[in-house]
Amino acid sequence: MAEEFSTDGMLDMYLFENGQLLEQLQDMVLEQKDADCFDEDSINEIFRTMHTIKGSSGIMMFDEITAVAHKLEDIFYFLRESHPENVPHLELVDHVLEVADFISNEMEKIRNGDPVDGQAGEIVATLDEFLEGIKGGGDSGKSKKKKEAEVPVNKHEEPKQFYIAPMATSASRFYKIYVSFFQETEMANVHAYKIVYALKEVAEDILYSPEDIISDPDCAETIIKDGFKILLQAQASEEEIRKIVGVGYDIEKVDIYECKAEEFLQGFDFNEHDVAPAAQMIDLESSVEEIDSRTQNGDAEGAKEEKKPEKPAKPAIAPGDFVIKSKEPGKQKKLAKDKPKAEKASFISVNVSKMDQLMELIGELVISESVVLQNSDLKVPGLNLDNFNKAAAQLAKISTDLQNVIMSMRMVPLTNTFQKMNRIVFDVSRKLGKDIEFVMVGDQTEVDKNIIEHISDPLMHIVRNSVDHGIESKDERRDSGKAEKGKITLSAKTEAGKVWISVEDDGGGLDRDKIMAKARKQGILDETKPESAYTDKEVFQFITLPGFSTNEVVTEYSGRGVGMDVVVQNIQAIGGSLEIESKKGFGTIMSLKIPLTLAIIDGIVMETGHSSFVMETGAIKEFVRVKEDMMIHEPNGEEYIMIRGECYPVLRLGRWYGLTEYKESVEEGVMLILEVEDKKVCLLVDKLIGEQEIVVKPIPSYIKKVKGLSGCTQLGDGSIALILDAPGLIE
Repeated sequence: MAEEFSTDGMLDMYLFENGQLLEQLQDMVLEQKDADCFDEDSINEIFRTMHTIKGSSGIMMFDEITAVAHKLEDIFYFLRESHPENVPHLELVDHVLEVADFISNEMEKIRNGDPVDGQAGEIVATLDEFLEGIKGGGDSGKSKKKKEAEVPVNKHEEPKQFYIAPMATSASRFYKIYVSFFQETEMANVHAYKIVYALKEVAEDILYSPEDIISDPDCAETIIKDGFKILLQAQASEEEIRKIVGVGYDIEKVDIYECKAEEFLQGFDFNEHDVAPAAQMIDLESSVEEIDSRTQNGDAEGAKEEKKPEKPAKPAIAPGDFVIKSKEPGKQKKLAKDKPKAEKASFISVNVSKMDQLMELIGELVISESVVLQNSDLKVPGLNLDNFNKAAAQLAKISTDLQNVIMSMRMVPLTNTFQKMNRIVFDVSRKLGKDIEFVMVGDQTEVDKNIIEHISDPLMHIVRNSVDHGIESKDERRDSGKAEKGKITLSAKTEAGKVWISVEDDGGGLDRDKIMAKARKQGILDETKPESAYTDKEVFQFITLPGFSTNEVVTEYSGRGVGMDVVVQNIQAIGGSLEIESKKGFGTIMSLKIPLTLAIIDGIVMETGHSSFVMETGAIKEFVRVKEDMMIHEPNGEEYIMIRGECYPVLRLGRWYGLTEYKESVEEGVMLILEVEDKKVCLLVDKLIGEQEIVVKPIPSYIKKVKGLSGCTQLGDGSIALILDAPGLIE
């Protein structure tokens, strides 16, 4: 059978489903890491998760993953069945996370096409030792042996073949099982095989139809259409079987009929046993058409069948009669026509590369739309463009709606990213002997998937630094009058098309004097500027420079002067910025300001000289026309302007970039008031062209990064416009 086994079509589903299970497992474990023990629901959930991973890994023949998942499953089987006291909770949390890390690493190798060469022997031995320890419970000798004898053992034997030879005994029971999958279930043959694999734990004999669920992927359609049929011989009750094969995200309905041995041997004709057959059994939610159809089928089949003698305890069912399946007590019975149709969410998994390609096509569509609407042929005098303008408006609406839908498909909540930070806090704080509470706020905030990929590493560095040299040791906190337990808060919020992610700790804060001394030693300070003239924000920004670290001792996590410079580079690469606020003795707040998306923005197109520029709409507070007498000229060349009693610094765009033939007079140009955070500046340009949806393209790598520019785009006339970066201009 192994020679026929093919995993080509199943590997993606295996990685996707088990990846989801591991994420949920880690979230659950970290949520209860500070508790005294896992609650009953969590124990059952972890047991089921490991059971599922064990089964699917066994199917895929990843033996090391199967072994480690089975051993952790043994531990939670023991916890579920025996409820032992004095289980070392934090040690158990470590073991669960260690197993999750091992499986994740092996799955990453599978995903990358690398050899799956991880060895689970050491982990399995550690788990064995832990299991023996909690089984002992402090007892020894005969009492320990007696206790172990009373504990049920979670036995697992790998099946040697797919068909198990019958071994009927007086305790054997026989079942006919009919499994119905949801119509949208993908690769139903894989899900069917997972059911078979799970049932083999209790099966004495098992047969199923269709038979070739592994070698023939086309049978998935048959399973969706006709259902999956199973014949099972086992010493198990119906309730135990339903625990193994239950309704879930892929299974819509499971019908289990207990039958006699003779009926079992008749095979897969599910309509010939004495209990009400599936074709005759209906519930009150069946439609009138379905009942009528079954009635006609029953009449046709009844005419061919010979009448069986009636049993006194159970009268025969005449063709056309039906057995009505009882409802649960207390539930009102409804006819199908009175039952409201509930909307059921359907999901499909899509390759990220296809989403990226779709986003690129939407970008090209937006550019093509601009080319059409701004075509020079439309500027011929005397043209009647009423109908064209109506059609153009409709096209623009559809294009915008399409863009919004695609953007929403790419938006992903920050929950998983925040949970990874939770894991980092847990691991690092344990190794450093610190007690830290981790709080997440706004983790449901949604961000473009590409943005999340760019901020994961910077966020990891910041959180790790907060744990390592932000939060003090227990003794230091006690001496300074603080609670021994530190606190790190990771929060997110959206504001004006931007996402703010803050990492706040209640640690010792940044030492301005220490940073200045280090900066002086490295020659970073401006000799012409007195040290007292540096603001706190300017001083704190020194820690983001390459090679800058105030830690005198190099640890596993910090002190080498690398990390924060990488943080700033990665954030700036996506048009973001990093702000640092700190107060010595009270803690530090590091805030990332990043765009919601990198793909398409609303912008204002403007011209200076013969060059076109675009500024994001959200950064522009207002446009104003000014007079020359409103200008203030400083001897050092700096310019300011008074508008409604408020003084703004002025930046002439043409002079800033050394352009030619731009308008020198402020009265001939337009002043844009830009506002970023609490900083404002006036930008002088020659003229405004209009508002337009802008497809952001990166500046080619062979062009040196220019301050104040974040990208480029193509306009409707085919020309290239540079996208201005408001924070860069203000700085």
